[in-house]
Amino acid sequence: MTDKLTIKQIKAELKQHYSNELVARLTADRRIGVQKLVQQAQRWQARQQTAQQKFAQRFVYEKKFWQAGKQLVAGIDEVGRGPLAGPVVAAAVILPHDFSILAVNDSKQLSSHLREELSSQILATALAVGIGVADNQQIDQLNIYQATRIAMKEAVAALKILPQQLIIDAMQIETAIPQLKLIKADAKSNSVAAASIVAKVWRDHLMAEYDKIYSGYGFAQNAGYGTAQHLAALKSQGITPIHRLSFAPVAKVAKNFSD
Repeated sequence: MTDKLTIKQIKAELKQHYSNELVARLTADRRIGVQKLVQQAQRWQARQQTAQQKFAQRFVYEKKFWQAGKQLVAGIDEVGRGPLAGPVVAAAVILPHDFSILAVNDSKQLSSHLREELSSQILATALAVGIGVADNQQIDQLNIYQATRIAMKEAVAALKILPQQLIIDAMQIETAIPQLKLIKADAKSNSVAAASIVAKVWRDHLMAEYDKIYSGYGFAQNAGYGTAQHLAALKSQGITPIHRLSFAPVAKVAKNFSD
């Protein structure tokens, strides 16, 4: 019987020991508050089951490689191809086979607060994490595509464990390690999703530091992307040492200042 338990006690019980048997017993409790708790718990359980199913789907590629004997699979992703300032940053992440952080997903689908939390959890649980950076000068010299490839290659080289297989988001790099080029890999692979989160948080922190040096451009908020504030600052304050001169909005400002 559950009618001797308070609503608060039932809420705690559902949170800690959810089961179909418990729900069946609570269904017989006619208190409106109890029925609302049961409905909330059932909705939460359904969301958890959906999250677990999607999480399992994002481990399909890794599991195929593990089953083929490649136990160390690194996911690689980048962030920062579009901004007008700052570097492009890549991360390579090797996850353990029992990795179980369900919220890990494409970093673009997550709030900044959740990305921060997940990045810390990934760094604490991953077998290895590597970061690669190509600065704005390399981007200007090589073009953004080639600079991104260099950052990804550096991220792999920074891993303390040599991976046996790479899963890369939409690109290929120069390496002897077998690699799978996967379109939208950050939504299809937990390893790549983890890399996307780590790279995004790492670069955001860097741009926040640049914001302290080059104030007025809003780097802490826009991460170097061409927001209205950023474009206005470019016109009024000019170009900083971290701007990409090969990108059209910056090149236009550079020309106006030189005329």
